[in-house]
Amino acid sequence: MLSSDWLIFKVKQNKLVPYLPEFHEERQALYQWVTLDKFTNPKIEFAAREELCLFLDNRLVFVADSTARYTIDLSPFMKPGKKYLLSVWHPDQQPNYPSFKVPQQPITSINSKAVAAFRPIPKQPDSHRSALIFFMVVVGLIYGALRMTFYSDFASIFRWSSFTKLSTLEEGLLAKPIGNWSSILFVLAFALSFALLIVAIHTNLEDLALLNQLFTATQADLISKILLYSLMIFLFVLFKYLFLRLMGFIFGVGEMVLSQYREFLRTLLGMGLFLPFVLLLYLGLWSSKPQVVYWIANVSITALLVFTVVRTFHTVSKKYSLKNLHLFSYLCATEVIPLMILLKLIVFV
Repeated sequence: MLSSDWLIFKVKQNKLVPYLPEFHEERQALYQWVTLDKFTNPKIEFAAREELCLFLDNRLVFVADSTARYTIDLSPFMKPGKKYLLSVWHPDQQPNYPSFKVPQQPITSINSKAVAAFRPIPKQPDSHRSALIFFMVVVGLIYGALRMTFYSDFASIFRWSSFTKLSTLEEGLLAKPIGNWSSILFVLAFALSFALLIVAIHTNLEDLALLNQLFTATQADLISKILLYSLMIFLFVLFKYLFLRLMGFIFGVGEMVLSQYREFLRTLLGMGLFLPFVLLLYLGLWSSKPQVVYWIANVSITALLVFTVVRTFHTVSKKYSLKNLHLFSYLCATEVIPLMILLKLIVFV
């Protein structure tokens, strides 16, 4: 019933023409001719942003009340053998048309004797869950190895007494250069666990806008997506120091850059230890309560990023006066604006 060939409306020509992503610009409305017969599945599943609308021959049949993944049955609106024009429209941006597909359903045998003669084939393990579990084990092994090999550095980040004191910013892992091997491994473990959670909550809903600008990822690219996000997060944490150095030079507050970055790194790594537990919750409850788990995961990511910024503000305000508007503008440029961008890309897509 549904294909990957989409159409757009050419006003000057007054007709529908094939949509070519590499040739045409983004459109708010996409079209496709669909028919229904006894051999086709009348259901379609798709990822939709809030306010996405579906029309059949200009008849409104669906409106998305929130950003999520939906499955709808079009059979009540269609007659077998008749051709309908399916329209997908969003008021602000182009719909996520690659996500539209017909859900796969298991083929059942009509012959009851055949059903009795053959044993049912057990369901194959879901590649999505298998990949996540594999990388979860890798994250656990990395954290275990770090605790065994770099115990003092591990304690300086994850011990509660060290996490709450300003004096510990000059001790353990935080006192070492960012290029140190132990620092790189700690950031790598955080990046991998953060990437796992991002991929987990967005794989079954929709691809991130940032990833769609790089390449179109499918379910088969799950490992590639995890590795890509891990690399992006890893580079973000490392280049944050260079960014702070540059902004500190521009604003003339270079003396506070090191303390600011150390607090940013300590809070990010310390809070990141809870991400694997959120992912375990996702794996355990996704099939039964997907919306609840999706909400918890997004709140966890938002809380991690917001708390990191708030704690960095608090630490800097204790060591330097924030009454100066110049200093406050610097913190907004280095902390608040990057936070807004990250939340937009990760949570509010």
